[in-house]
Amino acid sequence: MDAVPATVTIPGRLTPALLEAAAAPIRVDLAPEVLDKVAACREFVSRRLAAGDRIYGSTTGFGPLVEFSGRDTAVDQCDNILYHLTAGQGPDLPPRVVRAAALARLWSLAQGHSGVSAPVLEALAAMLGTDFAPAVPRLGSLGASGDLIPLAYVAGALRGEGSAYFAGHRMPAGEALVTAGLTPLALDGRDGLGLVNGTAVTAAAAGLALASVRRSHAVALTLSAVLTDILGSDPGFLSAHLLAAFGHPHAGAAAARLRELLDGTRPTGTRSLQEPYSIRCTPHLLGAVGGSLEHIGSVIADDLNGISDNPLFFPEHDTVVHGGNFFGQPVAFAADQLTTVTTQMGNLAERQLDLLIDPHRNGGLPPMLATEPGKQHGVQGVQLAATAILANLRRSTVPASVQSLPTNGHNQDVIPFGTQAALNALDAAAALRWLHGSLALALRQAVHVGGRRPTAPACAAVIEELVHAIAAVDPDRPLDGDVRVAASVLDRIVERAA
Repeated sequence: MDAVPATVTIPGRLTPALLEAAAAPIRVDLAPEVLDKVAACREFVSRRLAAGDRIYGSTTGFGPLVEFSGRDTAVDQCDNILYHLTAGQGPDLPPRVVRAAALARLWSLAQGHSGVSAPVLEALAAMLGTDFAPAVPRLGSLGASGDLIPLAYVAGALRGEGSAYFAGHRMPAGEALVTAGLTPLALDGRDGLGLVNGTAVTAAAAGLALASVRRSHAVALTLSAVLTDILGSDPGFLSAHLLAAFGHPHAGAAAARLRELLDGTRPTGTRSLQEPYSIRCTPHLLGAVGGSLEHIGSVIADDLNGISDNPLFFPEHDTVVHGGNFFGQPVAFAADQLTTVTTQMGNLAERQLDLLIDPHRNGGLPPMLATEPGKQHGVQGVQLAATAILANLRRSTVPASVQSLPTNGHNQDVIPFGTQAALNALDAAAALRWLHGSLALALRQAVHVGGRRPTAPACAAVIEELVHAIAAVDPDRPLDGDVRVAASVLDRIVERAA
């Protein structure tokens, strides 16, 4: 895992771990050379405008209205961009997503090719140093011309308009600014367009989803090893020779990790010669996940550290370039792929849970892992909920990145819907944690109702931690909170092992 410093310095590399850190106040230091470059670019824009150049968003209307002149003053031009975009709908995005998006936008603007003023960067950095988070509705962005609508709410909140959260409480943005000790930000048209014309929400949501699913991948390997050990299965299916012959290096890496976790296990000798695929094929499935996450991670890293905006200004080449660097197709594809691999890990976890509660396949443990079947029901309700979670997760695998709909007067005639893809991946990541928490709770219950304690030290340590955190289901009690506790325990286990 990436180390997360208490202070973030720009320039540098923006990572999913830093996006997660931005959920809480984080200090962002802007190096002097960054502010110098931003100021020089801003001066270049001013010179070009003074020379009479037509520059999108500074002298023009927006979108298909580019052929019409914009408003006469810089402040009015900011209102021109922000007000017509303040049209989102739906529930608010979680504040941690909005704060991560603000950090991602800051990172892009700090590269000094967007023409915004230095106070914009300083305001974003100051915001991130507090508990302030703009209130942003979930629906509105196409991820095509940047995340226009959600980022308009971010810009508006920084001006003291709309609503915001402070320390988790929703209130008018002006009140939240005062509470946070922040000053309302004055913007002109170039600043306003620079704040909204990038895919920061898309990249941030995808980055947060990736960070969660990377942990869940490590959790899936851990739970698969613990299940194998508790059942007394022979780990021969993890043979290094076997996986080398398979030809996929990530499958070999997954098998190596499973062998490490199962080092010291003692098979019972009572299991079938060949285990079900939910055990026997775990290195192949989770290896494929590892390979996919490697590719997805490279795409998201490129996006987080590139410049998402239009137009771009290159003072060093004395040129202004109008183009499409706000088009979020790379992350849209990557986020849809992330949802796919997340769902397949969910399929695996649900099947492993089903195997563990079935007395015909679990080595004779009681049905539903109930201490007194009929009078007690063990994890029966947990499995029912897991089935519902998985069904909902499967429905989410319909890709967003190919749902293109012409809009905006056919200016945006092909669009990637990257924001929906990324938020969908983030939802899927949360669902996978619940499924893993459900399986972990069942594994903990299995050793209570007669299942053997793991014989591999690493697997035994996992069970001991779960036993310490969660009481046995005896008698029946509500288990919704225990599933979430188990998921958090698993996160801590894999973070320590990273």
